Parts: sequence; structure tokens; C-alpha cells
Amino acid sequence: MSKVVVQIPQDNPLWKSDHAAFEKYGYSPAVRAGGLLFIAGVVGFRPDGSVPESVAEQSELALQRAQELLRLEGLTMADLVEVVSYHVDLEKHLAAFMPAKERYFQEPFPTWTIIGIQALALPELKVEIRSVAALKT
Repeated sequence: MSKVVVQIPQDNPLWKSDHAAFEKYGYSPAVRAGGLLFIAGVVGFRPDGSVPESVAEQSELALQRAQELLRLEGLTMADLVEVVSYHVDLEKHLAAFMPAKERYFQEPFPTWTIIGIQALALPELKVEIRSVAALKT
């Protein structure tokens, strides 16, 4: 099976602050393989690289950024087949995540796994979302 890394233009306003991290930590934001698009964990960075304090804003930004990766591949949120969301302090923050989730996902819904965790890559991050989409044939 071959894989193809999704290329994000350097000037993409939603992703311009991330290019150094891809190199530094040796990962791809998304990879096409086997008829699927695998999207790495996406967090709610602002275009300037800062992290909002609000879980609601982090959630909105993370989903915007995931949607942008899908758009670059000619897909939409409706093409997602699996979503996994990671939440620091799940009981405290899940309610703030839900309005953004409800705006971005419509029926038929993808599968969704919710995981409560102790921490993410940066202490100010509270939500991370990874997903898998079916490519158009």
C-alpha cells in the first residue's frame, strides 16, 4: 500500500504556524492511504500560533483546521467516517466542546470516540481531534 502526505501550502492561514512542528517532530498532518485520509490530532491554534483559553474556541478552531485539511483533499466533514476526540478534564470541558461538534457534524454521523486524558502536548491545550475520512472514488 502506498501513502501520500497531504501538502499544506506555507501561506495557508489556518496552518501557517504548524510547518516547523511537522519537521521538528517528524509527522504529517494528514496521509492518504488505502482509500482513506488519516488526519493526525488537530488542536485549536489560532493563525498566529497562540492557544485560546476557552475550550469552546479551541474546539471551534480545531474543527476549522480539520475541515481545511479535508478541503485541501476535495472532501468535507460529511466524508469523515471516524472521529476521536481527546479532552483534558473530560467532565469539565465536554459541554464546551459540544456546540462546535454539533455545528460541524450532521447525519449520517461518523463514529465518535471520546477519551478523557491527563494532558496534551502543551499545558494550555484542552482538546485534540483526530479523524479518518473516506476518499472519493
